Amino acid sequence: MSTGHPAQVQHVVVMGVSGSGKSTVGEALAARLGLPFADADDLHPQANKDKMAAGEALDDEDRWPWLARVGEWLAQHPDGGVVTCSALKRAYRDVLREHAPAAYHVHLAGSREVIAERQAGRRGHFMPASLLDSQFDTLEPLADDEAGIVVDVADPVDDVVARAMTGVTSRG
Repeated sequence: MSTGHPAQVQHVVVMGVSGSGKSTVGEALAARLGLPFADADDLHPQANKDKMAAGEALDDEDRWPWLARVGEWLAQHPDGGVVTCSALKRAYRDVLREHAPAAYHVHLAGSREVIAERQAGRRGHFMPASLLDSQFDTLEPLADDEAGIVVDVADPVDDVVARAMTGVTSRG
């Protein structure tokens, strides 16, 4: 495989609650790794986007088809790829691993205050800040048996990307 990135890197899922910086960090990781990038927000069906824009939290029935689409994107990139996806529950990450068993998760974690401040500065996103509490309530941190790293998003974005990159490239 001559893709210009470390051999052990294949699929990276940048996860976390809305407003944690998934898109920014995911795009930067993909560029540094020389891998294709996708934002799972773009894979939501319009009905999901409409529901969230109306201030309604998605339920599992809304999420399963979307998660399958995200997993399919990973499977369509056998040489690797970086995707952003909230992947808040272990069961959701398990769906992604059905398509990409060796997926490595970069969990962007931060306090409610830090994330709320970031969301307040965002414009034009279909996910309203009013749903932040439901995201934190749903969040299940990475378990010990899940390949990944937790990165605090309170630091400058370049530091966050550097720590994520170190986790991705140093995994065994």
